[in-house]
Amino acid sequence: MTQGLEEHQDESPRSLPADRHSTLVRQGSPADACQNHLIWGRPSSLRSVDSTLDLERDAYCEERDGQEGKLPGEHVTPCNGEGPEQALEERQRQATPEAPDGGWGWIVVASTILVLALTLAFPSCIGIFYTDLQTEFNASNTETSWVPAIMTAVLHGGGPLCSVLVELYGCRPVVMLGGILSGSGMAASFFAQSITALYLTAGVITGLGFCFSFQPAITMIGHYFVRRRAFANAMSSTGTALGLSILPLLAYFLRGRYGWRGSFLIFGGILLNCCVCGAVLRPLHPKRRSSRGLDRQRPSDTDDGHPRQTKPPGGLKGRLWATLSVLVSFLHRHMGFDLLRSNPRYRAFSLSVSWMMLGFTVPLLYLVPYATSQGMEQQRAALLMSILGLVNIFMRPAVALVFGLPRFRRSPYFVYMFATAILVNGLSNSVCGIAATFPVLLVFVVMFGLSMSFIGSLLVTVLMDTVDIRRFHSALGLICCMESVSVLMGPPLAGLLLDRTGQYRWIFFACSVNVATAGLFLMGSFLYLDRQRRREAQSHPPPPCEQPLRPVLALSAPDTRYSPVPSHSQQAQDPGQDPGQDSANVSDV
Repeated sequence: MTQGLEEHQDESPRSLPADRHSTLVRQGSPADACQNHLIWGRPSSLRSVDSTLDLERDAYCEERDGQEGKLPGEHVTPCNGEGPEQALEERQRQATPEAPDGGWGWIVVASTILVLALTLAFPSCIGIFYTDLQTEFNASNTETSWVPAIMTAVLHGGGPLCSVLVELYGCRPVVMLGGILSGSGMAASFFAQSITALYLTAGVITGLGFCFSFQPAITMIGHYFVRRRAFANAMSSTGTALGLSILPLLAYFLRGRYGWRGSFLIFGGILLNCCVCGAVLRPLHPKRRSSRGLDRQRPSDTDDGHPRQTKPPGGLKGRLWATLSVLVSFLHRHMGFDLLRSNPRYRAFSLSVSWMMLGFTVPLLYLVPYATSQGMEQQRAALLMSILGLVNIFMRPAVALVFGLPRFRRSPYFVYMFATAILVNGLSNSVCGIAATFPVLLVFVVMFGLSMSFIGSLLVTVLMDTVDIRRFHSALGLICCMESVSVLMGPPLAGLLLDRTGQYRWIFFACSVNVATAGLFLMGSFLYLDRQRRREAQSHPPPPCEQPLRPVLALSAPDTRYSPVPSHSQQAQDPGQDPGQDSANVSDV
């Protein structure tokens, strides 16, 4: 551009042809303008010329696409030089509706509170019926612990299937389906005649219903809130605390009145309320039905970004290869394995949370049996679980208000407080292993409840800050799948340790070491990643922004010259300068 200006400075302004003037302003063919998207300052005298340039650039782009044989609806390489994958992400970003940060979103938060109270808190109530199940089926500690382990594992491990259903049908029907499954599973447990039958009814079916209910509900909060997301997530997490404070006392009352079978049947009817909660999860915009067509084909599934219909090769080998390709595409799209490879923060977060879940839920399951084995009454032991829920009810809104302040609206604060809470939670388990008296267990419950409030309030917020919101359901599905392995192995390992040692305290000591190391790993990983990011920012500073030369055309002046556009400060210093005086300084450019 500067070369073009210097080339024409020595020419007579009166003899400057119109075609050369147009070439100077446009600086290049429509192809160059189409590829580079050159943005110039536009004085009022050049608006007509610039509009002509825009029309010619658009005409060139359409002509180029027509020559390449692109059909309507196909994925074409955008005219700005971006690849098809970037173009797809840009279209998805533009199609994402704006979060209202309120309004009907508060109804969604209230619905999520009730869903979490009925799903995430329910596995902890199995400890109330722990001795009843052992007596009824003459099962060992390891065999009995598989019931809540399978329930919690399927609750977390069904994430990929839940992600597929959410993408196909939306959050509302999936939550309602989860309510039907969980209610049916607990009602079917009334007819169980063996501990193995409970593995299927109370474990697999009920756990899958819990998964279909709570994951889409949490995802809806991410769509309705952006600026108040931390507060909304913290408020919704109070549902778990609400369930922990009410469900143990309710389970104790139903157990004394109707036994464990009647209690499971009544809980099956209560869990059907998830269908009502799902009915109010109104989407922000209606989902288009386009299960077929070229618009549903991802550019990543092709070599050049264009849709391609291919038939698998014949024979058994071809069918196996086609099945493997579909499986790989499914895992890539709904499991977020690419995030583990490309996002180190998400990798550290998912590994630490998965390791934490190996011992995080075990103390809640064995607290009541531990207390009753030392001579404590069943009612007082159930009261400890209710106190744990009450601590969470009061602390989680307080955590939400504190981290909703402007000075805390940064992800580093969230993740480090989250790691500290995990560390404190692990240390609290060692307090529980000292003795089984009510004062000692009360101290444990308070410490565990405080740390659990921070963990429950910040877990989803940290995850949303770690990944893009459009990949949140895939990231959440992968983490839940990884957690399912941990929560599936935790209770049986604790039951095996109990059968070998005969003492509950060793379970709490083992959980203390497990959870505390997870917090230390998360904190150390993010400290290293943040330090690495600062070093990269210092070694690669952003280039300075230079003011480019811009053409100015004075049509009313007798002489036409080119010079830099004066800034506002220069105009203020000499507002009465004549255009001819400005053109006298062209040789200084």
